[in-house]
Amino acid sequence: MHITDRTDYTFRLLIMIAARHPELVTIAAAAQSYSISRNHLMKIANDLVRAEVLESVRGRNGGLRLARPAGQIMIADIFRLSESSSPLVECFDRENNTCRIAASCALKFILADAEAAFQSALEGKTLADIVPRPNDVLKHLV
Repeated sequence: MHITDRTDYTFRLLIMIAARHPELVTIAAAAQSYSISRNHLMKIANDLVRAEVLESVRGRNGGLRLARPAGQIMIADIFRLSESSSPLVECFDRENNTCRIAASCALKFILADAEAAFQSALEGKTLADIVPRPNDVLKHLV
């Protein structure tokens, strides 16, 4: 299984913001700390604000902060939000599937079970679970 860069960056941004809570975090600071494109992070942040995971504070001293406590931000929800447009394999996408053997291939059932197990492992886990010691995270960020 492969997690997209977008999902990786989404979690990195959330981890940084959770570790620095209640301090505001700018896109520029996160981009610099992780050596990630500012434009990529801006798109991700906008999606997280729209999903009411993050709150955006505008202005000179603005930035991003969690819209609710880290213990209420579910990892499975963030994963689904970030990966929603990417089926695990082509045959899971009925509209765009071009696989000639999809109708008789049993691999899709095994992969569907694996994907369900992966999602199940994420259920019940929160952002607070992946940032249990904020100071440990912060010492690795510039």
